[in-house]
This record gives sequence, C-alpha cells and structure tokens, in this order.
Amino acid sequence: MEATGTDEVEKIKSKFISAWHNMKYSWVLKTKTYFSRNSPVFLLGRCYHFKTDESGELSTHGSNFDKINMEISGNVEEFRKDFISRIWLTYREEFPQIKGSALTTDCGWGCTLRTGQMLLAQGLMLHFLGRAWVWPDALDIDSSDSESWTAHTVKKLTASFEASLTAEREPNILSNHHQGTLKRNCDDSEMRNEVYHRKIISWFGDSPLAAFGLHQLIECGKKSGKIAGDWYGPAVVAHILRKAVEEARDPELQGVTVYVAQDCTVYSSDVIDRQCSFMDSGKADTKAVIILVPVRLGGERTNMDYIEFVKGILSLEYCVGIIGGKPKQSYYFAGFQDDSLIYMDPHYCQSFVDVSIKDFPLESFHCPSPKKMSFKKMDPSCTIGFYCRTVQDFEKASEEITKMLKSSSKEKYPLFTFVEGHSRDYDFASSPLREENDLFSEDEKKRLKRFSTEEFVLL
Repeated sequence: MEATGTDEVEKIKSKFISAWHNMKYSWVLKTKTYFSRNSPVFLLGRCYHFKTDESGELSTHGSNFDKINMEISGNVEEFRKDFISRIWLTYREEFPQIKGSALTTDCGWGCTLRTGQMLLAQGLMLHFLGRAWVWPDALDIDSSDSESWTAHTVKKLTASFEASLTAEREPNILSNHHQGTLKRNCDDSEMRNEVYHRKIISWFGDSPLAAFGLHQLIECGKKSGKIAGDWYGPAVVAHILRKAVEEARDPELQGVTVYVAQDCTVYSSDVIDRQCSFMDSGKADTKAVIILVPVRLGGERTNMDYIEFVKGILSLEYCVGIIGGKPKQSYYFAGFQDDSLIYMDPHYCQSFVDVSIKDFPLESFHCPSPKKMSFKKMDPSCTIGFYCRTVQDFEKASEEITKMLKSSSKEKYPLFTFVEGHSRDYDFASSPLREENDLFSEDEKKRLKRFSTEEFVLL
C-alpha cells in the first residue's frame, strides 16, 4: 500500500512538472527572424539569394514574409519551402509513459535527443527522398498556423493544470487546415514520396514501438548509464543514434548504417566495412552511411577561427546538420547567413501525436519559421553529420572535407581527420562491426565519460 501511495504522488508530481514545462516552453514561435537581402543564405548545401536593389532586412515571420518585393519572392518562397520541409522534432507532452519512470513529457531535459532525431531524420530524408524533395504542403503552414498555435497555447495554460489533477487527456485542438486537408491528384512519384515522408516521421513517433522515438533512444541510453530525465550531450546522442539504427528491425532501414568517429578520427576502412556489410547476407548492394563526428570547437567558448569551417560544412549537400546549441540549450543547426547560424529549436512543447493512425496530422512536425543565432553564442561541443549513399560517395566526401579542414584550420592540427585503415590498426581493441552485448565497448564508455564532463548542461 505504501508503495502504491508513493507511485501516486510521483504521478501527480510528474503531471505538475509537465504542466509547468508546458507553460514555460510554449511561446517560442512568436519571435521574428530577420534575413539580409544582400547576403546569400545557405541551408544544408543549398544556396538562396534574396538580393534586390533595395537594402535592408526581411522577416520570415508572419505577414512581413507575405509582402516581400515580387522581384525576390520566388527565391524566398523556395527557401521557405525547403526549410519548412525539414522534419522538426520538439518537446512533446502526454505521450505514453516512459518505461521505468512516471514521465510523460521530455520538456526540460530532452532537447539534445530531439536535435539528434532531427539530424537523423535529415539523413533518412536524403536516403529515401533526396535533397531536392520538398513537402507539397509546406507553404500551407503560414502565419495563420503560428497564430493559431499561440492561441492554442493560451488555452492550454489552464487546461494543463486541470489535467494534472484530473488525469484527463486534453483533447487535440486542430486548426481548420488540419481538419480539412484537401486531397490532391498525385502521380506515382509524389505518392511514393508522401508515403516515405509519413514513414520517416512515424519512425520518430513518441511511442515505445517507434524505431527512433524518444522511448527507444532512452532505452539505448540506459545501457550507458543514462535514464529518462537526465541531460544528454551531443557525443552521447551520436552513439545512441548509432545503436538505435543498428537495432532497427524495419526492412526499409536495413540499407542504412551509422558510423561514429573515434577521438575525432574517421577510419576509412571501418566506414567501408559498415557499408559493405550487406555482402555477408548475399546482397550485392552496399549500405548508405551516416557519419557522425563529435567535436569541440574550442575550450570554454567557441574558437572563432572555426567559423569558416562550420560554414563550409553546412554548404555541403551531403551534410545532414549539426547537433549543437548554446550553453544550456541544444539546437539543430541547418544553415547560415553571414555570421549567424540558422537553426530549428526543439524547445516548444506540443501535444502527443499518435503516428500509428492513418493520415495523422503532419503540420506539427514542420517548423513554420527559421531562427538565427550568432556564431559567437555557439557552444563548442557539437556533433557534425554527413550522409554518403555509396562507397564512392564516401571516398569523394572524405577528400573534399579533408581539403576543407586543411584550408580552414589555422591550428597545427585539424578539427578532425580521415585516415586510411581500421581503428584496430591503431591499437584500438574493438572493431566497429563486432557484436556487443552492451551498448558501448569499454573504450567507448571511457570516451563518453570524458565527453560528458565537457559538454554543456541542458535545462
């Protein structure tokens, strides 16, 4: 009986915390973001120009975005479609309880897991949809949606506290766009793309069965000593993503693998071995690889000498973004303009969406407006991601990035390196293809422990 009473107290406590976080993290969409008309904008390898004869700035939020000079509206619209088409994963509330805890929200602690999900989602989008794909409904998410979400937030401030006491689930309040999505005539290619679009999002659903959902990532993290409610750094999340992809059972995901650099070194033979692992099962095709490189861009603060390198990385079409942020907050960096990073912010609390139902609403998985942050505010601890479809793509990427590292580095040693051979050739005891009973090898645990002491604390 005593244990039951304690459980009830924990559940009520968890619901009050959830309600508080819902208020705290539900106001981020109202801030405006301004872009210069006179400088190019880069987004995951794509370059956009907003240049006109007029000087000044334009806003990407609300009505200002709809009243841009017609001369530049075409390129702005293309940028908007491209940005909104990226998958946005944020704090959620009232999802199924996380195993081993009373938590039904990740508000306040799950932001790095969310930015890691966004990076992996971009890799999967490149794999299944290609970089040129954009969501046909992207421009339907406009200022009216932002306004309705903000209005919805006000209603939730009271309702969430009531739900904390009554344990009643708050009904989903959908915009008119959600309720009455028009059917469009699609050719076979568009239909296929929409199927994969939904499937990729469903892999990140907040349920225990989702391959890369929060529940699964936390299960992977438990094997390295992490539990729900802990903070996770970019390096730890990189290894968790690797293990989650290894354990995914969906046949569609068997053609993708993840490699995590060891001590800022990418061992080419280890990467190629992962890509060619299909050959053991009698298949001729190789796997695509998502390469994750945990790095530090300085000591306590980011070394500004690395700015040009970060810009160069985000200018590559096979870059899948950066898991980073500023002290105490994690962001998904996807582009830049001048000396400002463009990012998606996971610190927005949204209601749980059941991705297992047919035609689940997609709008809350796409961000209506980009945000910008000065490079100077960037936390030095981050994880950089690349996608390579074939062995040839990897070899080409390693050559290109190596040249970029050498040309941008003012230091004696580059930020990270590509070397020939296997890690075992350099006195590493473990092979990346070895089956492990635990999540991480002893060497990996030591590295993660070192990274954990250096990374920022996430509120």
